[in-house]
Amino acid sequence: MSANLTTRQVGEVSVVDVVGKITLGDGSSALRRLLQEELAKGHKKILLNVRNVSYIDSSGIGEFVSGYTTVANQGGSLKLLGLTNRIKDLLQITKLYTIFDVHEDEAHAISSFK
Repeated sequence: MSANLTTRQVGEVSVVDVVGKITLGDGSSALRRLLQEELAKGHKKILLNVRNVSYIDSSGIGEFVSGYTTVANQGGSLKLLGLTNRIKDLLQITKLYTIFDVHEDEAHAISSFK
């Protein structure tokens, strides 16, 4: 099973709920497509809720970085919500943890975009 991605608007913020696996292939390419679609709609405040990601590989982490860069280059902001222990460990091992704005509480994360 690859990632199931759903998007909802909370004010000006696009919240992307990710469920399942973000791995080489379907999961990572689906995330890339969805971020590009959000930017094309003019949505530049994006919150990735990864609380229900059951597995992520290096390709998935690469998509986080690629998505962050793509959104930033368009003048937007991409933040992470609800890191699992595995994602947190991978981001810390790769020294990428400090790059992302990470939140545990959705309301706090949304208010941080203002």
